[in-house]
Amino acid sequence: MKKLIFLLLFLMSFFMSQAQVITVLDQENEAPLELVMIVSDRDNVVLTTNARGQADISEFGGADSIQIRMIGYATVTMSYYELENQGFQVYLVPNSLELDQFVVSATKWNQSSAEVPQKVISITPKDVAFMNPQTTADLLSVSGQVYVQKSQQGGGSPMIRGFATNRLLYTVDGVRMNTAIFRGGNIQNVISLDAFAIESTEISFGPGSVIYGSDAIGGVMSFQTLKPKLSVTDQLEVTGKANMRYATANKEKTVHADFNIGLDKWAFVTSFSGNIFDDLRQGSNGPEDYLKPYVVQRVGGEDLVLENEDPRVQNPSGYTQYNIMQKVRFKPNENWDFQYGFHYSQTSSYGRYDRHNRMRNGLPRYGEWSYGPQIWMMNNLNVSHNSSSVLFDEMTIRLAQQHFEESRRDRSLNSIERAVRTEEVEAYSANLDFIKSLSARSKLFYGLEWVLNDVTSTGIDQNISTGTSQPGPSRYPQADWASYAAYVTQEYKASEILTLQAGLRYNQFTLDASFDTSFYPLPFETANLNEGALTGSFGAVLRPSSSWVINANLATGFRSPNVDDVGKVFDSEPGSVVVPNPGLEAETAYNADLGIAKVFSDVLKVELTGFYTYLNNAMVRRDFQLNGMDEIMYDGELSRVQAIQNAANATVYGFQVGAELKLPAGFSFSTMYNYQHGEEELDNGDKSPMRHAAPAFGVSRLNYSAYKWRLSLYADYHAEVSFEDLPEDEKGKTEIYAADANGNPYAPSWYTLNFKAQYLLSNTFTVTTGVENITDQRYRPYTSGISGAGANFIIALKANF
Repeated sequence: MKKLIFLLLFLMSFFMSQAQVITVLDQENEAPLELVMIVSDRDNVVLTTNARGQADISEFGGADSIQIRMIGYATVTMSYYELENQGFQVYLVPNSLELDQFVVSATKWNQSSAEVPQKVISITPKDVAFMNPQTTADLLSVSGQVYVQKSQQGGGSPMIRGFATNRLLYTVDGVRMNTAIFRGGNIQNVISLDAFAIESTEISFGPGSVIYGSDAIGGVMSFQTLKPKLSVTDQLEVTGKANMRYATANKEKTVHADFNIGLDKWAFVTSFSGNIFDDLRQGSNGPEDYLKPYVVQRVGGEDLVLENEDPRVQNPSGYTQYNIMQKVRFKPNENWDFQYGFHYSQTSSYGRYDRHNRMRNGLPRYGEWSYGPQIWMMNNLNVSHNSSSVLFDEMTIRLAQQHFEESRRDRSLNSIERAVRTEEVEAYSANLDFIKSLSARSKLFYGLEWVLNDVTSTGIDQNISTGTSQPGPSRYPQADWASYAAYVTQEYKASEILTLQAGLRYNQFTLDASFDTSFYPLPFETANLNEGALTGSFGAVLRPSSSWVINANLATGFRSPNVDDVGKVFDSEPGSVVVPNPGLEAETAYNADLGIAKVFSDVLKVELTGFYTYLNNAMVRRDFQLNGMDEIMYDGELSRVQAIQNAANATVYGFQVGAELKLPAGFSFSTMYNYQHGEEELDNGDKSPMRHAAPAFGVSRLNYSAYKWRLSLYADYHAEVSFEDLPEDEKGKTEIYAADANGNPYAPSWYTLNFKAQYLLSNTFTVTTGVENITDQRYRPYTSGISGAGANFIIALKANF
């Protein structure tokens, strides 16, 4: 009898220890839903479903409240017992009117947006698969709240609330991507990320320096790549997807594949993407100033200016790219989780299209101007530990090494001298982040950060006739930039409807640079900075009911001088040259924003956010003297001397307003409109519009979703920027703007009308198609050097397995 009882107890314990798998499906088409978030009321652990819509929720056994949530669907809250009674199968109902979602970028930890005072939005993989952006820069545009500038097809420089480039921060899997050579001019580093390998994208608006340090002034763009998923059973599980896409405007040919191998304690995910983009064809209806009437070709040792057979084809703008990612995960128990990731991205060389439109003496300025291959590599190790101790409940250690490589190659028309400038950055970082529940109402987030950037810059002057090379001036000094920081943020739930959050960060940053004075008569050979910055934030979230939320936030942000600010030599515009300035200090931003969102009768959602930012001690390009001289010879041309200086204050204010309306029979309508106005001081005390304060822009969509179909007819639009409203340093860039009736440069208003369709052939295959810019508009986004695509037909096929 004792043996029988023992056997029964053993069998019960065995079966109780087996994985308990939940399956989450779309109620409309019964398709499995991947990346659904599942969280219990007992801890901060967030589980996500795999490609089959499954997750092991054994550790939530006995929980009174388990939330099953996904953006675009109504949240389901049930107890473990209720889930068990319905066979651990859940159907989610599509609903885009939810006010609550999980976000990570605000504190680096999973939080409900009901606890976050700043504005944070998410771009879901489902929306990315539907919209089919060609690059990650285009992915950011899907939100309708980020403006993207391009100087060439192989690029994309986001603008958020009047700020861009090195006043915005990028993170990948929680690791800082910004380097010490992120410039004030437009950058294209975001295209190094593979849009197919991104699991989630969050955009946090306004200063994020308390959590992320330098550069997080206008906002933070946080990208989480695919996470390895463990098996939800005791058996080996293999899942994945494959994609193919073709687009007509640039003859895009894209392939992608990723697969996940899941075991009980080990998991592996592998991802590969390859892209081929031909020269981009612009539209037929718009300013003739954007047409390209000529091309330059090197024939028989001579640069020939030839007629462009099709002036709508923007030659040279084509390029290729491939991305590889490999991740390994080991989870020995519920307390420890180890994840290692390897990322590699490389582009071909690609022409900087705006420079190919510069003229001198009635002829093209350049015989060639291209970026060399852009390379990004990252190794990162993420270790998470859950343990209820005196110091923390959860801890995360992030160690990362990144390699960045970029180059510039330019040669004047009919010159035999080619200048090649190459930059390499080795970036190392270590982050230690903690979360601790002080009470049922209070949580503490705190951590330490160390960052080191080692910059190597070289210059080579090549004679293309003889094939010989000799050393040339480098773009940057040889330099090290470092940052050391500690931060703390406390969240306090004052009542059931009011949550408060406050934080502080202290940051020490150093820069040591050595200049080569053999090419330019610089009055110094070294530059050293060692300064500190204190930033803070205080915000509140008021939720009078589940359909009403008010957010208010005050925050400061900063940007420390980097190697690009202190030590760069480059031609900013025709007739001007920027030289080093070792006397720079950090710039500081002071921001206030207020947001209100309301859902009316589960039919209409309205959101409004207003903001105001004051930038003090702003680093701007101004006239300068080098050894008492206002002008020097640069690249064979007498050029006015300029430098980056702490010479201005700036203000930016604006609002973002959006609405979503649920209509009968599966239809819905949504719209988003963004307005921002920025001004900065000039040397004479006058005001000039800020370069990166984009004109008013927005998107409106009429959507349909039912059963296996998803359709969208939408319009993107952009307000005019007249010559009088152009920033002073933009008025000389006649090659990128249209000419008004007086012959002055300006950015015309524009719109595009677009249509997308997606059909679920089966749980394995999905086909997506559409036409962008149906009316074939010839348009160019503000400050961009290349026009957008003309009428563009897209077809894509996705297979899940």
